[in-house]
Amino acid sequence: MRVVDRRTQFSRRGFLTAGGAATAGLVALSVSSGVIASPTGAWAVSVTHLKPETMQTLIQMARDIYPHDRLADLYYAAAVSGYDDQAGEESSVKAMIEEGVADLDGLAEASHGRRYAEVGWEAERVALLRRIEQDPLFQTLRSGLVVGLYNNSEVWPKFGYEGASAEQGGYLDRGFDDIDWV
Repeated sequence: MRVVDRRTQFSRRGFLTAGGAATAGLVALSVSSGVIASPTGAWAVSVTHLKPETMQTLIQMARDIYPHDRLADLYYAAAVSGYDDQAGEESSVKAMIEEGVADLDGLAEASHGRRYAEVGWEAERVALLRRIEQDPLFQTLRSGLVVGLYNNSEVWPKFGYEGASAEQGGYLDRGFDDIDWV
């Protein structure tokens, strides 16, 4: 019997370091003219049609709608970066996104005195999202993330998914008959 442990192994020190970096990354995405960057400089997303602050809010919304603590903001940024391209092609999409984010930021400022992306507690941001869950922006983002986030093959190993088996010979030769107790 073959035993494969596909879990990522963390040491206590590595876990605390990564957790601290992830927490800092959530709070401190760097927003400058046309670019959203991680605080470590490990990745950046250029923004050409939407406001950079709007893209920062979309990234935070994506993380709050589909929260996975082990996924870096990079994957969420990649999942929502297509909305910038769509905003350049269709003015109605740009208006829907900019107005939806402005409404969400208005709710956040009324409740917490700061923009949505700057609200520190996830529970408070989720409460704000529940207030707009029937709005077109939320519905568009929620449905788009199903494909944009989970169809990214770079994310699959983070969830322990190896991908489709057909290209690798199918399941029959890749562990299907490994059990020896039958």
